[in-house]
Amino acid sequence: MLKFFTLFFFISLVLFAKDKPILTIYTYDAFGTSWGAGPKIKEVFDKKYDVTVKFIGLSSSIVALRKIQLEGKKSKADILMGIDTNIAEVAKKTGLFLPHGLNTSKLELPFPYKDDIFAAFDYSYVAFVYSEKRVKIPPHSFEELASMPKEFKIVIQDPRSSTAGLALLLWVKSVYGDKTYEYWKRLAPHILTITKGWSEAYGLFLKGEADMVLSYTTSPAYHIIDENRTDIKAAPFKEGHYGQIEVAGILESSKQKDLAKKFLAFMHTKTFADIIPTSNWSYSVVKGSKPLPQAFDTLHKPKMLLMDGKAVEAQRKAIINEWLRAIQK
Repeated sequence: MLKFFTLFFFISLVLFAKDKPILTIYTYDAFGTSWGAGPKIKEVFDKKYDVTVKFIGLSSSIVALRKIQLEGKKSKADILMGIDTNIAEVAKKTGLFLPHGLNTSKLELPFPYKDDIFAAFDYSYVAFVYSEKRVKIPPHSFEELASMPKEFKIVIQDPRSSTAGLALLLWVKSVYGDKTYEYWKRLAPHILTITKGWSEAYGLFLKGEADMVLSYTTSPAYHIIDENRTDIKAAPFKEGHYGQIEVAGILESSKQKDLAKKFLAFMHTKTFADIIPTSNWSYSVVKGSKPLPQAFDTLHKPKMLLMDGKAVEAQRKAIINEWLRAIQK
């Protein structure tokens, strides 16, 4: 009899676990990985709403969007998380997302962003990151970068598959305008390789394969806080730095719409804001319950350059094609 009740209790637990709603979120690999923000957010949200959040990490958020485009209305995703304002218009044109219904008027962003489909959750600034042990005198402008010695190499990401890579192209375009092609021709010899996503590029940099990597002004905070390493820096560029505001949206085909809306609302809570700085290594769009770690006080926080999303979408293909022509050897 005892064995029967034990078996009955075990089966009941299994069935109860299966009954928990599952919220599936497509995102980029660095967000969903064990050391990223995903697991910490999942732990809190799962407990708060008695659900199971499932992060599906892909090589980049653009790749995640493409997966949704291929799956269409049969997508397994409830939420797309981690595209930025530069690519949000592409996502909106699919017609696969629904309005989030949130009041975003009080979000703290260095550049205004209001949209009824996608809601911002964090931001940073793209930058070239280096180690003081390897680079004694870093460039502080695009001109200085292109004028570095021939052997000076950088790693960047492909703008067709990486939001950071696209941000770089928009950064250069914002600075050089109709002289952009000529600038890329000058910078091309310094490009060691072009990776699909951020993780691969940063990994090459950490292995010492290149002098600088395209990353974020907030990247050094990770090394200071988690590694007690202070030699990793983001080079401040006098032109200002292009911004990356990350956003999330709900799929029209989601079977967990109410839960998905609760998750987007959760992104604007103090709990979420406390997690983001030391796990996704960026700034939250709302104030947390505690001050930012002291390491963030050492970071360069520049003027944000940012093109309107609709303007980006109108010019994106032309800007990418211009870049491709210029870097061809």
